[in-house]
Amino acid sequence: MKSSLRIAAGIAGAVAGFIATIGLLELTGFGNRADPITTGLVALFVIAPIGAVIGLVLATKLATRKDDNSGGLARNSLKSLGVVVLLCLAAGVTYAVYAYTTATPWLNPNASNPLLVFEVRLPAEATVPTSPQGITIELQTDINTMPGEVTPYAFYRDGDQPVIAGEVELAFRTSHRQLAVNIQGQPSRIYPIDLTARAPHTPEFGTWRRLADGSEIRYRAKWPGKT
Repeated sequence: MKSSLRIAAGIAGAVAGFIATIGLLELTGFGNRADPITTGLVALFVIAPIGAVIGLVLATKLATRKDDNSGGLARNSLKSLGVVVLLCLAAGVTYAVYAYTTATPWLNPNASNPLLVFEVRLPAEATVPTSPQGITIELQTDINTMPGEVTPYAFYRDGDQPVIAGEVELAFRTSHRQLAVNIQGQPSRIYPIDLTARAPHTPEFGTWRRLADGSEIRYRAKWPGKT
């Protein structure tokens, strides 16, 4: 029990020494104000840890000065230092996990983006512009918007209904996606895109999904190198 208290005292001393050193550096105007980044790194990773070690040793010494039977100063200091190092490693791992999970959620970092390949089946009375410039496509997410492209050679008719086709890049990992299709002379159409955040590759189109105006959409995610 006494050994545990001495180790706890050492940990508390290390924390106090770290904080006190940072405060002292701030009060004394330590470093080069023209280069605050380097100054901060030196203070945080060089000088403050020295203060933490000094605080650890002093606190351990105060806790062991009356009774040395359960272990010497050096042994208790090393135990306290070991615990502090483990806590720092745990904090570093926690921060790394947090930074990774909250970083920019690229779907395919350092490589080509996957594509959302889609077809829109319009009502029978709808007309399709003769020029692709009359059709604009935009993928809208909670992170970004991305212009898409139509694929005129893939247009066709399904009975009396015209079908237009196109594709747009999927840059980010998000489940909040919708596709805006604007055809000249027609109301704007917004289609929900029900893909998971990671948008896995699918070789075939999904089922048709209908809007209230009678138009329908089907789509799939196409990853680089796959068909």
